[in-house]
Amino acid sequence: MSVADFNPTEYEAEAAERWGNTAAYAESAPRTAAYTKADWERIGAEAAEISNGLAALMEAEVAPDSESEMQLAERHRRHISEWFYECPPQMHAALGEMYVADPRFSANFDKAGEGLAAYLSAAITANRRKVGDG
Repeated sequence: MSVADFNPTEYEAEAAERWGNTAAYAESAPRTAAYTKADWERIGAEAAEISNGLAALMEAEVAPDSESEMQLAERHRRHISEWFYECPPQMHAALGEMYVADPRFSANFDKAGEGLAAYLSAAITANRRKVGDG
């Protein structure tokens, strides 16, 4: 799916059911509802830049716990915090696990490189050890 094809409401009902009672959802829902098409394009472009950087490091066989990889994992975490909800390292680690456990997330990340979801998950875990639970 390209950024132009992104429909932010596609998983809205599922998100409300799974996370509707969380502080992150309470923060994210009004923020994302106010975003314009230009905002979504910017969000998508930033996410693609992060994913492409991760994929390049993975292809170059850079270890997920390397400094460059953890910097991109941290950038991924900050991207979530900036655009969606405050994402402390512990929450980010849980997201990394979900990226591997849920085939929809894996497939989305793996579009940038086969195995990227697992690679990012490992980098998120390493980054959490480095920065703590925030």
